[in-house]
Formats: sequence, C-alpha cells, structure tokens
Amino acid sequence: MSGSPDPSRADLLRDSLAAVAPAAQDLVSHFYALLFLHRPDLRALFPPAMDLQRDRLLAALLRLGSGRDEPHELRRFLRQLGRDHRKYGVLDEHYDAVGGALIGALARYLGNRWTPELRAAWLEVYTWAASVMIEAAADDAEEAPAWWDAVITGHEPRGRDIAVITVEPDRPLPYHPGQHVSVETPWWPRVWRHYSIANAPRVDGRLELHVRAIPAGWVSNALVHRARIGDRIRLGPARGGLVLRGETLRRALCVASGTGLAPIKALVEHMAQRQLANRAYVFIGAKYGTDLYDLHALAAMAEVYPWLNVVPAVTHDRSFAGDRGALPDVLARYGHWHDHDVFVSGSAAMVAATTHRLTGELGVTPQRLHTESLDPLAPRPEPARRR
Repeated sequence: MSGSPDPSRADLLRDSLAAVAPAAQDLVSHFYALLFLHRPDLRALFPPAMDLQRDRLLAALLRLGSGRDEPHELRRFLRQLGRDHRKYGVLDEHYDAVGGALIGALARYLGNRWTPELRAAWLEVYTWAASVMIEAAADDAEEAPAWWDAVITGHEPRGRDIAVITVEPDRPLPYHPGQHVSVETPWWPRVWRHYSIANAPRVDGRLELHVRAIPAGWVSNALVHRARIGDRIRLGPARGGLVLRGETLRRALCVASGTGLAPIKALVEHMAQRQLANRAYVFIGAKYGTDLYDLHALAAMAEVYPWLNVVPAVTHDRSFAGDRGALPDVLARYGHWHDHDVFVSGSAAMVAATTHRLTGELGVTPQRLHTESLDPLAPRPEPARRR
C-alpha cells in the first residue's frame, strides 16, 4: 500500500478514539488478550511485565488515529518503530495477527459505534502503517544487524545510584555523538531501555553509558547494582536526534541535568576532536554538589580547550561554591543565546522549562534548539539518514 491513508477519514478515526478514551487501558489489555489467544507463540516476544508495553501501544495508537501529525512526520515515526521492532524478533507475518487483534479490540469497546465504514477506515490506516514499518525494517536489515552483543569492560560506581559503564560491542556499532542505544540485560530478557552514549566514536569501538538506578527500574538497577566486568548485554541500534547538524564552526550552548549529561559529553568530545566550536558553554544542573557525578571529566576538558566553559549549578546545596538556582534561571543570568546552537538533555520537566525560557525571553529560535528527554515515553526525534 503506497501513499498515505485517506485524509477524509481522519475525523472518523479521531471520533472513535474519543469514544473509547474512558476505557483505553481496558481496550489495550483486551488487544493483548486477543493477540495471545490466537497467537500464543507471540507472547515470547514480549517482556514478563506489560505495563510499559501497554503505555507504548496506547501512545502509538493515539498518534496513528489522531491525525495531528503531518503525513511525513507520521511516516518517520512509523519507520523508526519498524526499525526498532527488529530487535524484538518481529517478522512480517506478525503484523496480520496484530491487525486482527486491534480490529477485534476496537469493535468490542466501540459497540454500536463500530460500523462497516469505521472498520474500513481503521483497516486502511493500520495496513498503511504496517507496510511502512515492514519496509523500514527491510531497509534497515540491509545496513545493520537487529542487535549487537557486547561485553562490559568497565563498571565505575558514582555514588549510590549511578554507574559509568563501558561496553565493547562484538562488531562496530555506528552512531552519531548525542544518540542513544537500547540495552537488554541477561537478567531481564526482552526488557529494553534507552541509554545515551557518553563519548564520541573511538578507534576501539567502546561505548560509555551513564546509568542511574531508578525505583522499580529493572534494567537500570541490574546495570548499576548487579552487572560486573565481563558480563554480556545486548545493544540495539543507535537512534535519536540530539546530534550536530553539519560540520561547521559554531557557538554551542549545552544544558544537562542528571544522566542527561551523557549525550552532552559526547557532543563536546566530538566538537573537540573535529575542532567544530569557537565557543561552547555547558551548564550542568543538580540538587546537590555531590550529584554532579561527572563534573571532573568536563572540567578537565575545559582546562585543555579554552573555548569550552563549564558551569555547574545546584538548587539545594548552600555549601556549593558555584552557581545556584534552577537551570533556566541560571541561563538567563548569563545573557541571551540567540546566536548559539542549543542542546538540552535531562528530565522531561527540566527540558520543558528550559525550552520555554530559551525560546521565550532568551532569543533562541526553534530551528537552533535540539532536545532529548530522559522520559522513556517522550518522543525522540530522528536525524536525517546519511547515505
């Protein structure tokens, strides 16, 4: 199926989603029940606990049927989904089973609203989405494996809940500085979580990951508290749009909180290696000075490169000798940033507040602003594919 779904049916799809919204979680649960009833073999492709999987399916379903995206944006989103599903072992034949379960779940929860016309509209949009995902997976298979096996070669605890982990993939894993990889551990098969790569590409191919153990975080707790040097993990392909556009000399503003520092560190390393910056500021925010777990690495780089300025800031530490305050406020004290390329990475709340301040009173245009949220359900933009 080529092209895009019939736009005249967009209102029909939106109305159906609005009608099932009060029972959305039940609908998704029923979808999985139907899928595993008719194809019990597919259960092995999913993680033991399905909570996050349900949230992701619901988010994708809402995006597919809402009609808010431009066709090219929706196609890009679906292509990324198709590529990402390769590491789960998804095959072309599985899409028919998923489509059947989706139609069955919608029919049940829409009741007498479920008409032949509405069924045709959902079949059309799902068939189109599946074809885009299948095509993207096939294209990706020509360029890269579904995953990389990797061995942990370094594991350095940084306080109670953070570890800096170095891994060596079994073959070169291509990526752009600022991107992230998904990680599966042997302790929780089929559970994948995203972690940003904290270094520019190295000759030895090793990757540095910054991991914070979060409450009920299966993968993060395993990596921080259980993993040891010599353990083997799996890595998915690199994704994400927090990357430099072009190789020109630039002024850069980088803003990070928590382990959002990881992609920022990779970008700074890349700028240093390629001599791409004539001025760069890196603002690192935390509650307490002890939470600035990798400040020494950035400070050491600032000693070597005169164009690099590192500004740590805390909100709750009265004994801290540096800047104090929330990152948006600290940025405002340093002036306007309209002539800088801006990269922001951290919690969803910090990214939203910083973006609002930068594009409001601090003069940054949206075209110069690039963001990455640590929220696992936050959208992660894709850079243009380089061929």
